Amino acid sequence: MDLFLVICGALISVMNPLGTVPIFVGLTQEHTTPERNKIALWASFNVFVILLISFFAGKFILIFFGITLNSLKIAGGLIITFSGFSLLTGAFAKSKGMSKDSVQEDINTRSDISLTPLALPMIAGPGAISLLITFNQEHTGWVNVAIILGAIVISTVFVYLILRSSFVIVKAMGASGINALSRIIGFIVIAIGVEFITAAVTNIFQIK
Repeated sequence: MDLFLVICGALISVMNPLGTVPIFVGLTQEHTTPERNKIALWASFNVFVILLISFFAGKFILIFFGITLNSLKIAGGLIITFSGFSLLTGAFAKSKGMSKDSVQEDINTRSDISLTPLALPMIAGPGAISLLITFNQEHTGWVNVAIILGAIVISTVFVYLILRSSFVIVKAMGASGINALSRIIGFIVIAIGVEFITAAVTNIFQIK
């Protein structure tokens, strides 16, 4: 249960679907409610597939490129920490490669936004991907794998519920409320990133 809660908390914090709410609202404001729900469902499904691929194929990527787990932890920790700082400073969308101009361009030119930019890179970005690759290397055995898969499913369902309720959340919390909560989540994300880096550095010095 502890592993399940840790992974769920880490995944949800790093993916931060709440920070994607303003982008989702901007991209779907001209859609009907059933269309928005369909986009939210497909975006969540795409996130689920990306997370699964990252978890199961990650170790082969490490082997192919000759990347050690400690190096991945440091790189992933830096990415996660940067994302956390972006949340604290209110530049989350910009850090994901999104801006007002790019959002407007997507509205005008893209017929399906569920994969990009919503699922990738807004939600299942490099931070979540590196997180799952690390979990795959650190937690072996069918029991741990089953727990991690369960955490991925729950996290994906949470993403779907947040996206589906985006317009309600915006009306209830407003932009200031979302920003305040995102900054709190940003602090947690920074702590997760720093923990990754310190654990990797400690392992390196222990090996030496």
